[in-house]
Amino acid sequence: MPEYIWGRNPVSETLQAGRHVQRVLIAEGVREAPAIATILKEAHRRLVPIEVVSRQRLDQISHGAVHQGCIAQVEERTYATVDEILALAEKKHEAPFLVILDAIQDVNNLGSLLRTSEAAGVHGIIIPEHRAAEVNATVVKTSAGATEHILIAQVTNLTHMIDSLKEKNIWVVGLAGEAKTLYTQANLTGPLALVVGNEGKGLSRLVREHCDVLIKLPMFGHVNSLNAAVAGSISLYEALRQRSAQPGQ
Repeated sequence: MPEYIWGRNPVSETLQAGRHVQRVLIAEGVREAPAIATILKEAHRRLVPIEVVSRQRLDQISHGAVHQGCIAQVEERTYATVDEILALAEKKHEAPFLVILDAIQDVNNLGSLLRTSEAAGVHGIIIPEHRAAEVNATVVKTSAGATEHILIAQVTNLTHMIDSLKEKNIWVVGLAGEAKTLYTQANLTGPLALVVGNEGKGLSRLVREHCDVLIKLPMFGHVNSLNAAVAGSISLYEALRQRSAQPGQ
């Protein structure tokens, strides 16, 4: 079944990232827009077929989503392996920096976390194969195309994978509201995997028990928790702050 990506920035990022694009569909009347012109130039460079179609046709393909007059038909996504993520860190001569998402189900949260992770220099994301959102067109658009620039691995068992990372001396830090340690007090340098839990239930019991340490964000208002993507993003940038102060991070 064809896989589609829509939105000007996601399509542009996909073309530039080198993922195989089978064709680009452009709505009638948008060819002269600067962002579309850039897409067409890159598509021509990569010898990707371009079709001009009605906006109604794009609405049909995207199921009414905001496509900005541009859709790309792409090859089916190939997920990375955890070993490939670790190999990337080694190639860059950097301490591994991973994010583990424990059953994130909202595609907007997933896209936002992928975008922040890519911006913060994370080497790869690990998501469960079941009972969690997959990387679809909405996730690609929410991430502003960051999905095409960061390695994403799917695993069948998060706790087994966490144990495997710990055997490789990677420090596994879980984000949990009940934690005793504030996120600014934890050591987030060195080989690190940050675990962000489900929007409603947080970290699952088994994942929580397999983490090396749990951290929390301080809460001073009437609301006792933050959106998963917001909490994860704040923690990622604290990790980046600490790691930027350390050589080889």
